[in-house]
Amino acid sequence: MICVDDVEPQPWRNGGGMTRELLAWPSSADCRLRIALADIDKDGPFSAYDGVERWIVVIAGLGISLTFREGARELMRGDDPLCFHGADAPECRLLDGPTRDLNLMVQGGSGVMRAVQAAVVWDEDFAMRGVFTTAAGRCVAGESIHAVPAMTLLWIDEPVGKSWSFEHDAPTAMTAAWWLGFTPTA
Repeated sequence: MICVDDVEPQPWRNGGGMTRELLAWPSSADCRLRIALADIDKDGPFSAYDGVERWIVVIAGLGISLTFREGARELMRGDDPLCFHGADAPECRLLDGPTRDLNLMVQGGSGVMRAVQAAVVWDEDFAMRGVFTTAAGRCVAGESIHAVPAMTLLWIDEPVGKSWSFEHDAPTAMTAAWWLGFTPTA
C-alpha cells in the first residue's frame, strides 16, 4: 500500500503543478506503468508523452478543461476517467481553482481506470491491479481482504483472483475510489 502522505511531491517538468509518483513499474527510469497524483494550481499545457496512453480523473476541486485538436473537454469531479494519447498534450484550464487529479500512464501494454461502483464486482482480467481511494474502506481481492486507508493506493502485481470488490467505511455521494489495471505486452 502506498499512502499519498508518504510520497514527497515533485514539480512537473513543465512547472504547471506538483506530482506524487505513487507507482512506477518496472522503475522510474524505464517506466511502462505510472500511477501518480497531480496537484494542478495554474493553467498551462500538459507535457507530451509519445506512445503513452493516459487516464485522468479529478478527485478534488471543481475540475479542468482540456483543449485537444478536436476541441475542449471539461472534466469535473464525479466524471468518469478520461483516456487520451499522451502525445496530444492538451492545454489545461482550471474551472474554478486548483484541482487534484489521479493519473494512470501506460506504455507497452494495456491499462484501465474505472470508477468503483458500490456492490459491483470488478472482474476485468489484468496481470496487475489496484484500487486508489480517497475514503477509507475494504478491498476484497480474490481470497484476500485489505483495509485501505483514505488517500491510499493498494497495488498487487501478482495474480490474486479476478473478482475484486471495494466497500467504503462510510458511503459517500461522489465517487471516492477507482480501479486501476495493467497488463504488459510480452
